Amino acid sequence: MSLPSSSIPILDSVSSCRAWRQQAFSDKKSVGFVPTMGALHEGHLSLVRRSLAENDLTIVSIFVNPAQFAPHEDLATYPRTLPRDLELLVAEEVHVANAVRSPSAVFLPGVRDIYPSGISQDVESQTGTFVEVKGYSHQMEGKSRPTFFRGVATVVTKLFNVVQPTNVYLGQKDIQQALLLRKLCSDLLFAHPDVDHVHIVPTARDPVDGLALSSRNVFLSADERLFAGTLYQALQCAESVWTQGRTKAQSVSAAVTVVERGRELAALKGVQMKLDYIEMNNSDTFEVLDDGADKESKLLKKTPVILSGALWFRQTRLIDNIVIEAHDAVVN
Repeated sequence: MSLPSSSIPILDSVSSCRAWRQQAFSDKKSVGFVPTMGALHEGHLSLVRRSLAENDLTIVSIFVNPAQFAPHEDLATYPRTLPRDLELLVAEEVHVANAVRSPSAVFLPGVRDIYPSGISQDVESQTGTFVEVKGYSHQMEGKSRPTFFRGVATVVTKLFNVVQPTNVYLGQKDIQQALLLRKLCSDLLFAHPDVDHVHIVPTARDPVDGLALSSRNVFLSADERLFAGTLYQALQCAESVWTQGRTKAQSVSAAVTVVERGRELAALKGVQMKLDYIEMNNSDTFEVLDDGADKESKLLKKTPVILSGALWFRQTRLIDNIVIEAHDAVVN
């Protein structure tokens, strides 16, 4: 693969990345890591800035992971914008004390580097070693994408083994993924990073309608974009109902009503909008809350609640979430 020129070192193999990391160990430098699939936007860059502020060195990986796409999903069309991604990273810098920090390296492995035994999107035909986090992958997003978290856990285990970061920075938009990776680090006894150094950073949003920034937003038409903030508005409505002391069922019902109104307005412009789900889950177990649960429920007084949802615009699927009750215990 021909790589674009960049003032940031590009590590395009496992061996080169390991050599870079060994030098950081020798120099006693802390390393912050931001794993991405590229098509960078402000959400990714907010993670990079957090890493720059808190670590001596920051490395960003760009790898579109085939194992987290089912055969019918959008692997082939997922946006790939490497030259633009590198331009954005080069422009990032953070002033810390008397120093200016900018990204130190980009890890750009190939598919063969990450999957030496090869990889198929069909789970049944895959060979090699894969990682599953049992009991935490079938709820929420896992209900709609049953093989997704197996692919995520596998690729992140490999990335952590190569990069061995001091700190990792993940976005709240993918809250289940981020919490599952904390569980993975705890269960597999990772030292780099240990579970306390897996940070979940608040979702970056459009300042006008609150739409969660996502690489897939580029697939929205101009008319679809007018209604893309509906999901966040629905979740905000559900949060308001919940904090007023109403039940989970009432909170979700209020959110669904917001989506239905948005769907009717969108239809007037010829926009097809379809709700996938809105749900409330325990952040420790990911289990669905009982319909009659409310904020005074004994278990939930100490456990944050994840209010999440997904919305379809044609073939584009948007996800979002709000963490309510003890928010700081999850996002930090």
